[in-house]
Amino acid sequence: MYMAIITVNGEEAPISPAAPHTTVLDFLRERGLTGTKEGCAEGECGACAVLVARPGVNKPTDWVAVNACLVPVAALDGQEVITSEGLATAGASGEPAALHPVQEEMAVRGGSQCGYCTPGFICSMASEYYRPDRCAHPKAEAEAAEGTAADSEHGPNGFDLHALSGNLCRCTGYRPIRDAAFAVGTPLGNDPLAQRREQSPPAPVATAYTRDDRAFLRPGTLSDALRLLRERPDAVVVAGSTDWGVEVNIRSRRADCVVAVDRLPELRELRVESDRVEIGAALTLTEIERRLDGSVPVLAELFPQFASRLIRNSATLGGNLGTGSPIGDSPPVLLALEASLVLADADGEREVPLCDYFTGYRQSVRRPGELIRAVRVPLPLSPVTAFHKIAKRRFDDISSVAVAFALDIEDGTVRKARIGLGGVAATPIRALAAEAALEGEPWTAETVEAVARVLRAQGTPMDDHRASAGYRSAMLGQSLLKMYARTTEAVSS
Repeated sequence: MYMAIITVNGEEAPISPAAPHTTVLDFLRERGLTGTKEGCAEGECGACAVLVARPGVNKPTDWVAVNACLVPVAALDGQEVITSEGLATAGASGEPAALHPVQEEMAVRGGSQCGYCTPGFICSMASEYYRPDRCAHPKAEAEAAEGTAADSEHGPNGFDLHALSGNLCRCTGYRPIRDAAFAVGTPLGNDPLAQRREQSPPAPVATAYTRDDRAFLRPGTLSDALRLLRERPDAVVVAGSTDWGVEVNIRSRRADCVVAVDRLPELRELRVESDRVEIGAALTLTEIERRLDGSVPVLAELFPQFASRLIRNSATLGGNLGTGSPIGDSPPVLLALEASLVLADADGEREVPLCDYFTGYRQSVRRPGELIRAVRVPLPLSPVTAFHKIAKRRFDDISSVAVAFALDIEDGTVRKARIGLGGVAATPIRALAAEAALEGEPWTAETVEAVARVLRAQGTPMDDHRASAGYRSAMLGQSLLKMYARTTEAVSS
């Protein structure tokens, strides 16, 4: 008889009788693992962070930190989870006998006061602690030698503080937490979680979890998923649940049927071919970032500004595009890159240019029963690119305006210009008038100032709590001026 099971801190636990919408956070707390906290229920504070064994980039398995408040526990059927309680070395009586190295550094360096946020910080830090390619950062080593490392986002031990960008603390202050992060060493050879990285992660299992007339389904193949969506057009499709999880928590949304596509092999491929890069729609942003390794510079510029590492560990391009939000961070970049989407249903596939995909506020040409299978970026790439996100916070915030540029400049003349915009219309848009005004013109201050005036008039920006319409328009023009200043600085240096 089929039974949905999740492995928590090395012990198997049946998911039943949890409802299909029950989050990992609530499931763990009901089992007495109360180190996992609820702070915001939106994936913005990190108090709920836990570790999940996922397919690795440099090792067979990576320990990935995710927001337990957003992920349905049924989505982890057959998977392995480690909580802050599971990091300590257990003694013979079952009580913790020794703190984990990350816990030890947080304790001795004063990284916790009230302690509410500490377990989440611990799990995010542990994910970075076990990152296989973490190594000494040359810039940080030089700064440490000069006594200026306080401004670095990378420690001499290679710790990337972006790993903590989704964790908030309200009382300790970040200096001792950062000191703890920069003090952790390398996992020892007998560390069981380090050893676990050398083994394959749990294989995705086909899940059919039903309770109280509601179902959480994970098909085993893309064809199974497409047949299911044809039969259940009312189904809610999820990947990382970073959007749907908020709807469940904050708006009490419930669905009769949820279909998970995050582990479908056909949606998790990344191929670099002679004429294009094809990115599977269910690859997480962290996986894309690490696999591309900077080979698409404007995407590399986008990723650190897209929410937080905790969110990027679950969020997907397919999900960000599928929601159709006009303030999603990826559409402006992909519009500038002239990307297209591969849409699949039970009858086959079709390719749609992203500039033709959005039809209205949170609406698109995607038909009932269709999935985004992949994103295609044509090659070669434009050599001059930039992504500017204007928001109230540097990281982990919704953009007020997002602008992406991709320019071909030859002999001082703009031969081709593509500009993607977000936050200034009911959909993400191309700045067609500004593109036309740039092409064929010299890349000079005079041209840029004239086109900046054109760019300010693009879209139909509105006033809301994030920014006024006038501010949004001003930022469009300012973004082009900023890009020009940076390109001229690069040439002169």
